[in-house]
Amino acid sequence: MSVNRLKNQKPRRTHRSPPASKNLSAAPPAETDRLQKLLARNGLGSRREIEAMIAAGRVSINNTTAKLGDRAGLGDKIRIDGRIIRLSMPALLPRIIIYHKPEGEIVSARDPQGRLSVFDKLPHIQSSKWIAIGRLDFNTSGLLIFTTDGALANRLMHPRYQMEREYAVRIVGELSPEQITHLTTGIELEDGSAKFDQLLDEGGLGTNHWYRIVLKEGRNREVRRMFEALGITVSRLMRVRFGPVNLPPRLKRGMWLELVDTEVERLLALIS
Repeated sequence: MSVNRLKNQKPRRTHRSPPASKNLSAAPPAETDRLQKLLARNGLGSRREIEAMIAAGRVSINNTTAKLGDRAGLGDKIRIDGRIIRLSMPALLPRIIIYHKPEGEIVSARDPQGRLSVFDKLPHIQSSKWIAIGRLDFNTSGLLIFTTDGALANRLMHPRYQMEREYAVRIVGELSPEQITHLTTGIELEDGSAKFDQLLDEGGLGTNHWYRIVLKEGRNREVRRMFEALGITVSRLMRVRFGPVNLPPRLKRGMWLELVDTEVERLLALIS
């Protein structure tokens, strides 16, 4: 997927609806959706986070405590922890940002150790929050995607959709045929078997050698742990693609760009 939006450009976010006909005798019924989906769509958290809020009794609809499975629409008064939630019009597209994460930043809003956070680099937004689609560990660089749409984040991250993640990996020395077989057929880790769906030799200079790998899940430090299981240390790890989104070559480390509406619509169509 190509993206051509630079950091300092401001995208158009507003979509105007056609004027309502004056000849209608009655207003159409209000459109509703599942509560967790509606709130996730408006950037109040991921579906799992919102389901936990509902189960804990923290969410109400029209002054009645909400239950899992309840539906709501723009005409309903929704509160979280007593605070009224202002819902956006459904025609408004979600915001999506691509960020080139450098090494030395965490993918968390708060850190007891006071380390730099990727969220410190993102533009401030009101009444919603940025949701990271997947994570990268402290020493890994590359593509991170952020959105205000919890439902979209769930669609890209949930294991059942098997969204591909592509990485460039640098190690010292070259893999043997036996090691390549292990990595592509399955290695037992402490949290289950793992394998690369693709492993391509990208060459290298001196003792450093690069490989391009693809896998369809995102367990914690999974790529590094697979190499470590064979006694191989990864000296550089960079994510270059997540699903249909590639890291733009011109996007420098520590910089972000926001997709314009046509790019957002294309991404939504690709994953629907």
